[in-house]
Amino acid sequence: MRASEIIEKKRDGSVLSGEEIRFFLTEYLSGAIPDYQMSAFLMAVYFRGMSEGELLTFTEVMRDSGETVDIPGHSGFLLDKHSTGGVGDKTTIALTGIYGCFGIGEIKLSGRGLGHTGGTVDKFEAIPGFHFPEDKKELIAMVEALGGGIMGSTDKIVPLDKKIYALRDVTGTVNSIPLIASSIMSKKLALGSDGILLDVKVGSGAFMKDLPSARELSRVMATIGAKLGRKTVSVLSDMEQPLGLAVGNANEVMEAMDTLKGKGPADFTELVATLVAAGLMMAGKTKGMEEGKRLCDDMIRSGKPLARFREFLAYAGADPAVVDDYALLPGPSRETACLSPTDGWVARLDAGSVGRAAMLLGAGRTKKEDDIDPGVGILLRKKIGDPVRKGEPLAILQYNGGENLEAARDLLGRAFGFSGDVVPRRNVILEILTS
Repeated sequence: MRASEIIEKKRDGSVLSGEEIRFFLTEYLSGAIPDYQMSAFLMAVYFRGMSEGELLTFTEVMRDSGETVDIPGHSGFLLDKHSTGGVGDKTTIALTGIYGCFGIGEIKLSGRGLGHTGGTVDKFEAIPGFHFPEDKKELIAMVEALGGGIMGSTDKIVPLDKKIYALRDVTGTVNSIPLIASSIMSKKLALGSDGILLDVKVGSGAFMKDLPSARELSRVMATIGAKLGRKTVSVLSDMEQPLGLAVGNANEVMEAMDTLKGKGPADFTELVATLVAAGLMMAGKTKGMEEGKRLCDDMIRSGKPLARFREFLAYAGADPAVVDDYALLPGPSRETACLSPTDGWVARLDAGSVGRAAMLLGAGRTKKEDDIDPGVGILLRKKIGDPVRKGEPLAILQYNGGENLEAARDLLGRAFGFSGDVVPRRNVILEILTS
């Protein structure tokens, strides 16, 4: 087989055989096929898509390109919850304290952020002393000790995805549903979970901007999961405006802990309860979503998730006292308000613009090597559907250096739109799709 012939075949819309896909990917991982040929192949996939058979083989080869993680002798239900990313998304932090209380172990890989704020790894590492397992052995030990475990991304698990994604990022081929689905699911399938729960964000602050594309991505990922032996459920959630009120790193950790205390924002609390309920149904512990939400609410009021979160922090080397003393977390040296220019109701709150404003303050990265300031960010005071008076704070900018303060304030101000009429509040849960 020749790489150029495989590229031409895909370019012309033909279906590749499993043998051709395995050859192409294996040779690329070994270095025998150069980046320029893989770039051409990715562009062909971008325009031609993949058949179900091609997609399954592609995902399997990606999954098997490195180590896989199995938890020997684990008797509970292991769940891998994945979010497609959004502004103010701190759900993993809160869920870490809840799932284990129901005998569900969460096992997942989390990444660092590139863009508006840090990723899950950055947010956890805003907690002084916190460190993740560094390899497969340490992840398995964490699962055995706590019932669940989270590890940062590693070159040893699905290395082919990391190599291909670096090319997608610079060749205009990121926004391809088959490539997105295989990237996500190969990493999910490399871990020994019993089920995969996907939180697919939809809106201006998300990768999928509209419901039809989010449904299609969910359908494709569910197909991969079903064909390769994983229960898969997708929760489509709103990202037209940020999730919760905190956008940053340490401030999002605080908001997640507030939620474990029963004091979280309504939309974030609703998403957490929905993801818990979906996990309970997947594990066969409940028969309906409403029952699961009630159990989640009861569990939070019991205080057990907060106690479990303290155990998780202690295991990871952090001081559990941070749960009760937020002053132990990094914070801003200064704050300033973004004020409303008018009376009325908030009709628009562009999540993407809020995220970019947070990045200008130092909460995110423009390049992978950039440092994040964990103490800075944005605290929203108004969201869509809230009444507002002229001169009232819309949001608080938390900053240290202040070099990009005015640019951030301007961008944040333009994220808001107003109406003279009452505006309904947005639902955070859009749809729930099962395989």
